[in-house]
Amino acid sequence: MDRSRIGAERALETLAQWRRADDPREAISRTFVFMDFNAAFGFMTRVALKADQMDHHPEWSNVYNRVVVILTTHDADGVTGLDVTLAQFMDDVALGLGCAA
Repeated sequence: MDRSRIGAERALETLAQWRRADDPREAISRTFVFMDFNAAFGFMTRVALKADQMDHHPEWSNVYNRVVVILTTHDADGVTGLDVTLAQFMDDVALGLGCAA
């Protein structure tokens, strides 16, 4: 997995629903909205398994059907290929679960 810093702008070229995080660090962010808590928690469970496998963990929060995610690679001080890979995985899982946003 690539921990080379690529930058948020370059990452966002391939991640249509992501944006630069409102954060002093270089990071990308997305809010996922699901039908209910069960779908949101299912999303987080699937992503947690993948993140653990990648040894690359998101910063996230969950309130009912909404999951807010921030991705950055701390040891690279910015956005890397790991963030893009995890974001794409999240997008695919969310789509399969009927994510509304």
